[in-house]
Amino acid sequence: MTYCVGVIMDSGLVLASDSRTNAGVDQIGNFRKMTVFERPGDRVIVMLSSGNLAVTQGVVALLEQRAQMLQQNIWNSASMYDIACLVGETLREVQKRDGPYLVQHNIDGNASFIVGGQIRGERHRLFNIYTEGNFIEATPDTPYCQNGEIKYGKPIIDRVITYSTGLMEAAKCILISFDSTMRSNISVGPPIDLLCYERDSLKVGLQRRLGEQDSYFDDVRRRWGAGLKRLFTDLPDPHWND
Repeated sequence: MTYCVGVIMDSGLVLASDSRTNAGVDQIGNFRKMTVFERPGDRVIVMLSSGNLAVTQGVVALLEQRAQMLQQNIWNSASMYDIACLVGETLREVQKRDGPYLVQHNIDGNASFIVGGQIRGERHRLFNIYTEGNFIEATPDTPYCQNGEIKYGKPIIDRVITYSTGLMEAAKCILISFDSTMRSNISVGPPIDLLCYERDSLKVGLQRRLGEQDSYFDDVRRRWGAGLKRLFTDLPDPHWND
């Protein structure tokens, strides 16, 4: 399992993914699940992948391989909507190619992507692309997308994130979301790839990989845990009589 999350605000985008994969308790590895396509001044496109690793790697490999061809590709697509369609179509292509063989061996071939970014001439956008290749777009009312092991990290995002949230506040919220997920599910783990994109900059701004012993992430986790315990202790006891 994995955990990926993307948040869109008026100020820009924050995206993050873990790096843990597993095919059983004795087959655990680390693979980067964030792919960045950047042409400064023209476009920034960030992809987060979850699901069957062979399928997601196949999709990314085809997108990279075809990037210099004359057909529609990452670099000549006119809009982020076109990019979402391209990723969805490529995912369908890999599923069609590999899917029957995966079914024969009872292997789950589901895969999905979060795609966010901006192309010169249009606003920044964020999409959640499902294993079937169709997708939805995040909106100011629901300004985030999640993939993978989403349930543990969702509550803090629902409580904190709005379309007017700042980039740094969103980044902290996402890291706390990862902390909650990692505490409850060992199939999600570091390194965590974190990227902040400032609206209309058309270049990657802040990007960082937080490893197992990252001092900042450790401090955030410790402070958050201690703060929750302190607030819990301060809550009044239930009233048992009307």
